[in-house]
Amino acid sequence: MFDREEVAMQDVETFAAALQRVRRQAGLTYRELAERAHYSHAHLVRAAGGKQLPTWEVTAAFLSGCGVPPDLMPVWRRHWETAGHDPQDVLGLLQLATTLEDLGSALATLARPRSLRTLARLTGIPRTTIQGWLQGTRLAGRDRLDHLVRAIGATSAERAAVAQAVDRISSGRSPAVPAA
Repeated sequence: MFDREEVAMQDVETFAAALQRVRRQAGLTYRELAERAHYSHAHLVRAAGGKQLPTWEVTAAFLSGCGVPPDLMPVWRRHWETAGHDPQDVLGLLQLATTLEDLGSALATLARPRSLRTLARLTGIPRTTIQGWLQGTRLAGRDRLDHLVRAIGATSAERAAVAQAVDRISSGRSPAVPAA
């Protein structure tokens, strides 16, 4: 009923559709689920609406309320994180970044849906410092930024693109045009 294929999703809409399937398979209405999950009916409807990714807390309550076993929660968590960003979009943003604001936007996309508090806890870097990086008001050193993107779980291609963007912005160079 709640096999690993159910949680093989890539984006917010697909993730929301999987949540809807789990609720239907559990045979619950949203009102019944609200009683079990301890979130309002409207909150749970929005969580499965596909317009934006719900917080992990809401997602976990939704899944637990539907009877998803605890051993599948780490799988759902990984897919919830994946649904929060598209690696191709992040790479494109990083490859075209020419300003601190561009870099901050790409980093914010990469870090999504994690909060500043979570990022600070993962890295030991103060929230205000991370916030400056994500808002594009502060340029980080390559090593500190690499520490952040490693903690986020960035791919090696994403890490390399971040380092190249930092070098490019620091030196004032234009981005290289990707080969077609």
